[in-house]
Amino acid sequence: MRFTGLKGKVRLAGVVLMSTALISGMSSCRSSKKVTETGPLAPVVETIHVGEGSKIQKRIVEEAMTWLGTPYKYAGVEKGEGVDCSGMVMRVYEDVTGLKLPRQSTRQAEFCRHIEAAEVALGDLVFFATGKDPERVSHVGIMIDDGHFIHASSSKGVVVSDILAPYYQRTFRMFGRVPDKGDNDLSLAR
Repeated sequence: MRFTGLKGKVRLAGVVLMSTALISGMSSCRSSKKVTETGPLAPVVETIHVGEGSKIQKRIVEEAMTWLGTPYKYAGVEKGEGVDCSGMVMRVYEDVTGLKLPRQSTRQAEFCRHIEAAEVALGDLVFFATGKDPERVSHVGIMIDDGHFIHASSSKGVVVSDILAPYYQRTFRMFGRVPDKGDNDLSLAR
């Protein structure tokens, strides 16, 4: 667990919430039937080593952490009242960077630049196929350290989860980086 460089308040909240993440188990933004595995899958995050991050990356994670405990509400976008996965990501990025991301997780995946696990940085997005179509992105979260992401679960609300959990390994589709207004990577902003 790495929260290097984050403010003490967020660091403490992260430690407490990591315990919650282990209990939260296999939750998703969108309820669906069990996705059948078609073959052996290697861990998707074995090479993630998230560094300290830029100011903007830290602010993205800090803002996302303030959403913890917000209940799930389909099509919701209100902190503390109700939100779904793509609504939370959209609002966090808009509040911190001024960028307006698409509203749906599928469109957010298309909007982002696809990145490899070795490139993942603080605040990058992680996409999953949790719906009926095992190839269609239907869930999104924000990476907060080497193996954890924050997202709006349909059963638990906004929580931190372990990307190495079997459910997320099975439904993982891609990592993405949001471009800034000039089509540069937000990770490069200081």
